[in-house]
Amino acid sequence: MATTNDIKNGMVLDLDGQLWSVVWFQHHKPGKGGAMVKTTLKNVMSGKTVDKTFNAGLKIETANVDKRDFQYLYHDGDSYVFMDKSTYDQLNVSEAVVGDAKDYMLDNQDAMLALHEGVPLYIELPASVELLVEYTEPGLQGDRSSGGTKPARLETGKEIQVPLFIVNGEKIKVDTRDGSYLGRVSS
Repeated sequence: MATTNDIKNGMVLDLDGQLWSVVWFQHHKPGKGGAMVKTTLKNVMSGKTVDKTFNAGLKIETANVDKRDFQYLYHDGDSYVFMDKSTYDQLNVSEAVVGDAKDYMLDNQDAMLALHEGVPLYIELPASVELLVEYTEPGLQGDRSSGGTKPARLETGKEIQVPLFIVNGEKIKVDTRDGSYLGRVSS
């Protein structure tokens, strides 16, 4: 149990049986009346965000979320298999929990898994990953109608926009938050 004065970004709250992660918060003291805490909360399971205001000093239930280092092993039908790097236990994670992270995961890649009472909630990948360009059309130097970019399919199957000079088989750095091209990886 905590109070609204203890709210921090990243904290997970248990409100009416649902888990909500604090994305943003601000303590607010209007000229009239008591202080309050304005928050933006993101539902851990559905990803839905809401704005909620709490009175200052109100008791709130916090959820115990355990973030641990895991290694992604392989995709098995409708689930993804991860291994806990400290205990070597394997954990099957559903496709719904993995979400868009699957577009950036390679076998044996490290990932951070958030668990609540042993149930996986979400996956955190590094801010950027290095992936191989599996296929892209050759870029013509004079072609600038598309702003100097062309589509490329990565080794994970994800398709992103890359500059015209990128060729098949080249390793590039990709932002895992929005899927944007960050640069070439020098060998």
